[in-house]
Amino acid sequence: MLTQIDGLHHVTSLASDAPGNNAFFAGVLGLRRVKTTVNFDNPRVYHLYYGDRIGTPGTVMTHFPFQDAAPGTRGTGETGEVAFSIPPASLAAWEARLEGAGVTGMMRETRFGAPRLVFPGPDGERLALVEAEDPRTPWTGGDIPEGMAIRGLHSVTLTVAEDAPLRGLLRAMGYAAGPSEGPLQRMAQGTGGPARIIDIETRPDLPPAREGAGSVHHIAFRVADRAAQDAVRAALLDRGCKVTGVRDRDYFHAIYFRTGAGILFEVATDEPGFTRDEPEAHLGEALRLPDQHAHLREELERTLVPLD
Repeated sequence: MLTQIDGLHHVTSLASDAPGNNAFFAGVLGLRRVKTTVNFDNPRVYHLYYGDRIGTPGTVMTHFPFQDAAPGTRGTGETGEVAFSIPPASLAAWEARLEGAGVTGMMRETRFGAPRLVFPGPDGERLALVEAEDPRTPWTGGDIPEGMAIRGLHSVTLTVAEDAPLRGLLRAMGYAAGPSEGPLQRMAQGTGGPARIIDIETRPDLPPAREGAGSVHHIAFRVADRAAQDAVRAALLDRGCKVTGVRDRDYFHAIYFRTGAGILFEVATDEPGFTRDEPEAHLGEALRLPDQHAHLREELERTLVPLD
């Protein structure tokens, strides 16, 4: 069993409108936009990162907003829900805030004893806020008080037609099976807690998902450094996983592989972090470009849709 993985690093989704995405995640949800950059493989598309004050691993949600992209359809073989951690007794305040922002289709529920508010994001994606004891310090640079502000990622729900292979993989990655509840099987690292929880939802009745706006592109797991990442990569290769080589993503190094269910996993390093190329006080304000796309700056500043 791998011991180097320390929960979730980030979650990356597809979107259809960059300004709308920014308005929702930075404005309505009150996360800090810690990096404004572009897709490494398609520099004419933003890559927007939202998180806490410095984008601490485990707090970060990122998006590729392909302007006017068709919506995805929900089903098996995808990350069906992304949940954020909020303080106990703050659910009612969040319900009022989301209602005031025009969010409809909200639903209160309890999962494994924790009160939750489930709601659609701007592209119809399933999001949730979960009341949890969470010592992480939230970003409060907007209009959301500390007593209700999001602390970071709580968990993700992976929707599959058959759960045994995924459970085996997660066990090898350091996750242990916890309680089950209907179609849900909880997997957690150590004693669990926010950013160390994955729920597997087994739904053989659903069709395969189709990727589009609102779909999660990948989930990333956290390791401390390159040495830990190399050990994880070697162990995954020994299991027969088809793992990519290490890719430099400027703010972390990444490796990728697909599960048998088709869900894309990443393993990302904590280092070097989002302050490597701009000061903490101004994170996310300016367009940062990977070196290989620096020559496109004039064009991109002219053609990318303004966010604010």
